[in-house]
This record gives sequence, C-alpha cells and structure tokens, in this order.
Amino acid sequence: MADRIQLTGIKVHGRHGVLPHEAEFGQPFLLDITCWLDFADAARTDDLTKTINYAELAAGAVRIAEGTRRELIETVATEIADDALARYEQLHAIEVTVHKPHAPVGLLISDVAVTARRSRKTRTLHGREA
Repeated sequence: MADRIQLTGIKVHGRHGVLPHEAEFGQPFLLDITCWLDFADAARTDDLTKTINYAELAAGAVRIAEGTRRELIETVATEIADDALARYEQLHAIEVTVHKPHAPVGLLISDVAVTARRSRKTRTLHGREA
C-alpha cells in the first residue's frame, strides 16, 4: 500500500553547523516529512491509533531539530527518521528533509537541503545492503 502522510515547512530554530557563529546564534531550519504506511484500516474505522498522529510526529521532529547541536544537518535528518521508525510500528518508510535556507556557502542561494530516507525493508543489491 502506498498511502502517505506529509508534513511540510515545519519551522524550527537550531544551532546546527560547523561554524562557531552557527552554534552560538543558531538559525532557522525547515523540516519536511513524508511517511509511507497503510492507513486503510484507520480510515475505515476512523481510529487515530491505527495511523500516525502527525501532531506527535511533528513534535518529535521539532524536539530533535531544536535539541542537541549537530555539525551536520544530515545527522539531524537521520535522527528524525530513525526516531519515527522506532516510535511508529505502522510506518513502512519515511523521508525527512532538513532545509537550511541561510547556509553560509559564500554565495547567494535560496536553500540547502538534505534528505534522509529510511525503510523497514532492507533490499539486497549484489550481496550487499542497499
């Protein structure tokens, strides 16, 4: 089943980055989360416990993004994805994008973003995990 829940543009203030001023002052980040699951039973029964509570999902993502400082936004995206997979057994896969619109790259740029995608199913490619 390919049902999806999407949260886009969750605004947070974090202190992530490798530069000292990023740690000291922080900056805004935006989070996008896409969850893949089968919510047919939840829809049929109108039962929140059979799907993902997106308010709780968003709160968990904000807790991580505003929490412990990380140098890499790759780490932040991965921690959010791994946390959601651990909390929601009905979740088949998740994609978390962390946007850093004020990334200090020395150029005029509208956004830098990284995306972590995690799934419960591990595929094998040529004898290795893919």
